[in-house]
Amino acid sequence: MDENGMLITSAELADALAGGAPPRVLDVRWRLDRPDGRPEYEAGHIPGAVYVSLDDDLAAHGEPTDGRHPLPAVADLQAAARRWGLDDGDEVVVYDDWSSFSAARAWWVLTDAGVARVRILDGGLSAWRAAGLPLETGDVQAARGDISLAPGHLPQLTPDEAAELAASTGTLLDVRAPERYRGEVEPIDPRAGHVPGAVNAPTGGNLDTDGRFLTPAALRARFEALGVDGAVGAYCGSGVTASHTVFALRLAGIDAALYPGSWSQWSNLSDRPVATGATP
Repeated sequence: MDENGMLITSAELADALAGGAPPRVLDVRWRLDRPDGRPEYEAGHIPGAVYVSLDDDLAAHGEPTDGRHPLPAVADLQAAARRWGLDDGDEVVVYDDWSSFSAARAWWVLTDAGVARVRILDGGLSAWRAAGLPLETGDVQAARGDISLAPGHLPQLTPDEAAELAASTGTLLDVRAPERYRGEVEPIDPRAGHVPGAVNAPTGGNLDTDGRFLTPAALRARFEALGVDGAVGAYCGSGVTASHTVFALRLAGIDAALYPGSWSQWSNLSDRPVATGATP
């Protein structure tokens, strides 16, 4: 386990699952091109893990001006968490098979909602497999839990606050691929480019070649090199992978705010300016 208690290794998770008070394990497999991860989950998952649908459980569905993945209403999130079997006081471990991007969304949403201990499986399912640990197939239906949730434990940004942060008061990190930041391509959203003043910090830079998070010291050095000194926020395409950078910043000992609407919201707001090119 890391010094901040935010990550758990495959060996540590295997030991915990064999103990007397195992954590609740959530499988949050999702990709932009394959949003329903249930078929892969049913084909093989960590024993006891419950499948979580990012699109259905960790996001709401609204107007384009809300962004592609608005945060879920607390009542909907609480109903989903109870369906997953979560009780008040449970320790939760989340994982995926895509560099912990969607697992980080689950970490952010649950931590914001008041779940005290949510950890990400470092290296995700590939690390579990590489360790030779077992998988099970099929579906896990947990006994209904009774957890009570209340959001507001983590900072987030409105469009106005994101603009202000980028313009003068701190650092706003755009964690999308460089070509999307520069405005050379935009495969999804209506306008190409970035929030004026935002600094490009692609999410993959938080990880080593094995898909594990860099050490806190290495992460801090990365963010300091990007100019992080004071207030910081992060956005991506729809608020999913930006959660990964908020997590990495916290690993480095830096509190950061998430802009949940991200570029999918900003680019649908016609009055918001757009910058292009490699500089903020």
